[in-house]
Formats: sequence, structure tokens, C-alpha cells
Amino acid sequence: MRLLRGFSFTSQNHSRRWRQVGGPRRVSPTTDHRPLALPLEFCWVGKHASGVAMKFHFQIIALLLVAHLSGAESPKVFAGLFEKDIPKKAAIGVVVPPPEIDKYIAKVEASARKDPKWFREFASGSKSGAPLPFDEKLGLSKAEYDDYLALWAKRDFKPLEEVMLLLRQSFGDTWSITSTGGASAISTLRYDAKTDTFRSPNGNLKRIDDVTADSSTVLGAWTGSEWKFEDDTGLGKIKENFAMGRLAGGTYGIVIYRAQELSTEGTRLLDKSLIIRFPLAKAGAVTAPPPTNDAAKSATKPAIKVTPKSPAKASTKPTPKN
Repeated sequence: MRLLRGFSFTSQNHSRRWRQVGGPRRVSPTTDHRPLALPLEFCWVGKHASGVAMKFHFQIIALLLVAHLSGAESPKVFAGLFEKDIPKKAAIGVVVPPPEIDKYIAKVEASARKDPKWFREFASGSKSGAPLPFDEKLGLSKAEYDDYLALWAKRDFKPLEEVMLLLRQSFGDTWSITSTGGASAISTLRYDAKTDTFRSPNGNLKRIDDVTADSSTVLGAWTGSEWKFEDDTGLGKIKENFAMGRLAGGTYGIVIYRAQELSTEGTRLLDKSLIIRFPLAKAGAVTAPPPTNDAAKSATKPAIKVTPKSPAKASTKPTPKN
């Protein structure tokens, strides 16, 4: 159940997990056949594995990613976010609210179980990715709801894996954002500048309305462009979303990707979500590593002049006689 429209929450062994499900939670997947709503914004929170290496040899990866391509300028849609053939450090992450919010989620979950029909209808009429409006049937007092909003305002982006992103030109006038690590799924997308579409193995993602999210949504205030693909094959529904834009403040850019597949019975066959944050401008660009201090010193320190010693002079003292 959710206190956030479009997100589910579970709690087990004191771990939290948020996950966008794109609409009211199904009470029975076998009986709810409504079309899958897929608002773009999403996040999930899970256990943060300790001891996970977060540092990569970015310079080496950058050399592997960069290719010799034609001199065509990159499309305007990437302007201010990526520069052609310039690798950029980025991080896959999740949005984490303070743990104190769990007690309020538990109360809402209990109330939703009591009246699932009402909860579905109430949640479906609210803004996706933002806290539900106050209602006494949520199981919270007004003071508790206000405290929930205060805790929600303290949510933070937690990086889980560092990756590398690179805008490169593919065949013809198509472009791709190549990625390393867990974000490799976006590397399969090809942007066609002529049609303003992204092509994936599933089909073409068409441009939809631009994103203008306010500060109450999961990622906070941000603006950007979004593309979407959806298809009903008769055997199930497939949806794919891709967006990129700028977070408020102008420090970070974001790339968001989601792919979902549902069977005709409503069973989720695929649900992959990515939030990737990266520094804007040249802050995250990867360049050749500077020389180490020792190397710099050895390159600039003048050579020591060595004066050869003159051979020892022969002794002029007489040899003592026995």
C-alpha cells in the first residue's frame, strides 16, 4: 500500500523498499484488468549492501567507450546534458526518506486493507509520485500527516553504483547514451534526430509532453523530455519510458528509464527501473589523469651535475727501509 500515489511499500527485517507500480495497487491480479498506468517518476529503497566497491577506473573505461566517429554535432535534445564523445561519471541511485516515516506507512497500509476499493479510487485521483492528500480514512491524524510531509521533505538521493555515460553517434544520424554497469539497459536505445524518437528492441518510443515536476514529487523539482512506447500484443502489455532532464538548482542532470511487461492475467513479467544522476556541465567529464607528484617532480627537477673525481695522486713520500 502507498501513502505515495504510484508507489508501493513493504517492510521486512527492518528494510524498506519503495517501488513505482504506476497506479493503484491490485488487490487481486487475476481480476483487475485495467490498463497499466505508467507515470514516469519512480524510486525504490532497498538494503544498502555494505562493502560494495563504488570506485571504478574511469580513465580506463573512458578509453574503452570512446570511438572515432564523424564530426556531426549532437542533437539539441542533449544540449546542456551530454557532450558528444565526452565520458561522464554518473550514479545509479534511489530516493530514501528517513526511517521514521515507516510507522505512518504501516498505518496507511492497515487502513487500505480495510477498504481496498476506496483506497484504489482515492489514490487514482491524486497526483502521481507525490504524497496523497489528507483524508481521515488514511488512518492518520492531521498532526501525523503533517509530520509525514515533514519527513518526506527530508528524502535524499543515495547513490548505489557508479557508472559511466557517453553520448555517441551510431549509424547514420542516430545517437545512443552508452553506459557501463547496471545502467547498460539504456545502451540499447537509439535516438533518431529526424523523427525525435528513441528506438528500442520493443519498438519506437515517441515523444510525449515534457516533464515539469514540482518539489513534492519523488525526485523533487525537475524539468526534462520524455519518450514512451506501449503495445498490447494480445499475450500481454509492454510499456517502456525514457526521460532525461535537469534537477532544480542546475547542479545535476538525470536519466530515467523504465520497462514493464504484464501478462493478460495482470502478472508482472518484467519491471526494470533506473534513476541515474550525473553532474551537469563539465563537472562530471572524465579526462586523462594528472601526473602523480613524484612524476611531476621528476619531470621538472633539474638534473644533478656530477663532477668526476680526479684520479688519486701518487704518493711522494719515500718508502721506509727495513
